[in-house]
Parts: sequence; structure tokens; C-alpha cells
Amino acid sequence: MAECNHDCANCASNCADRTSPQSFLAAQNSRSNVKNVIAVVSGKGGVGKSLVTSLLASAAARKGFSTAILDADITGPSIPKAFGLKDKVTGDEEGMYPVQSSLGIKVMSLNLLLDDDTAPVVWRSPIITSSVKQFWTDTVWGDVDYMFVDMPPGTGDVPLTVFQSLPVSGIVIVTTPQELVEMIVGKAVRMAGLLNVPVVALVENMSYLECPDCGKKIPVFGESHVEQTAEKFGIDTFARIPIDSTIAKASDEGMIERYYGTWLDGVLEKIGAVR
Repeated sequence: MAECNHDCANCASNCADRTSPQSFLAAQNSRSNVKNVIAVVSGKGGVGKSLVTSLLASAAARKGFSTAILDADITGPSIPKAFGLKDKVTGDEEGMYPVQSSLGIKVMSLNLLLDDDTAPVVWRSPIITSSVKQFWTDTVWGDVDYMFVDMPPGTGDVPLTVFQSLPVSGIVIVTTPQELVEMIVGKAVRMAGLLNVPVVALVENMSYLECPDCGKKIPVFGESHVEQTAEKFGIDTFARIPIDSTIAKASDEGMIERYYGTWLDGVLEKIGAVR
């Protein structure tokens, strides 16, 4: 047997000197102090993860918490537009400095690094995952009470990188009212379980349309399954966001943080972002 060099991470031998598995957590920038990381995920695209991320971060900031958003959706970043951010990320020998919204929310997104934010990002997976990791390690975040990570859809390389590299304290799963919701949520829940990350809450977006005249809730995309799904997977906190043209307008006009809604108050309470 070759002499042991104690490099267990790169050794296939199962010898007596093998140490416990090493953590994959990446160190923060020396000038960062991020206390809580919440990932916003879904098993499929188009359900409103960026919207939920934006609303949660804005609500937490209004409650007086220092808040940040790491936009991990590299090929489809939409957070800067929702907040109306036009400035670009700056940097020096200490690292990169996130752009701040009018509420002081610190945002790091690939679109804040590109000269043309409409340019397509045609990158292979290793470059994408490396970029997400660098957003964590090379950004000077400063003191942050709550960082919300806007994840790409699915359970692929980027979610795996985030869950392994960042100290994620919980995830919020976003879904819609269609019948396949159980399968979508199930994928996210099981991935969280494999990586020992707790599920904080389940949010059903586009849950209903409220009639402006009589207040009746109309299930445009079918009856809600969020309560039953939450119960099946043992998720004790859930929320429903309606179809509301004012939300879309606020997001399109870059003023999402000025939108006030109470639907996610229970989620904020669960993650501790309440004063």
C-alpha cells in the first residue's frame, strides 16, 4: 500500500486513517458577515421564484433587517429589473461590491456585471456553478441578517452547488396550483432532505384572482393544492399569492420593493425575519 498522504478528499482507499468527510462550505469574503441564508427554489421554471425572492427580501428590509439577494439564476437573471437597478457591480482588491436598491437591499447578479443585460449567457455548467460560488466568496456583502438566494429551476448543478457551498439555513419552495404540483414539490423536498436542508415554507403563486367588485376568489389555474401538499410533505408553513396586475406592474417598472402585501408574513415569521 502506498504511503498515506492524509489527503482523504482525493483518495479512494478506505483505510483506518480516513477522516470524516470534509465540509464543502465555501468561506465568505473576509469583509462579509451573512447570518442567515434562505434559498428560494422550485422543481420547475416559470412559477415565480424571483417574485417571491423579491417580495421576501423587500418585506424583511422594511422590517429593519439588513437584507441581500444573491441571484443564482445565471442564465435568466431577473432580479435587477424587478428592483430597477441600473448601476453596475464595482470591485477592488477586497472583492466585488453589490449594487444596493432604494431600500438598501444588496444585490449581486450577473446582469449587474454585463455591459449589455440582454446578451445571452451561453456558458457550460462548470462556469455557471463557479460564478455562483464566486458571488458568495468574492462579494463584499458586509453585515447581512438575511440573504435570499434566487435559484434556477430544477435540482441540477447550481442548486447542488448552493446547498453544498453556502450555509443554507432553510429553503422556501414555490409552486403553482396545477395538478402536477405534488411532483414538483416532491422533487425539491427530497433534494433538500438528501442535503440535510430544512424546508421552511411552501408558497403557491398565482393561487387565485380576487374579483374587485365582490371579493370572490377565482381559481383561474385550478383549485389550490398548497394546504394538502404542505401536509403531505410535513411542511407546517404555507402561503398563497394571488394573480394581481399591480404586482406585475411593480416588477416590470422596477419598483417591486415598493409593493406591500401581507401574504408572506407567515413565511417571514417562520424564518425569524420579524420585529
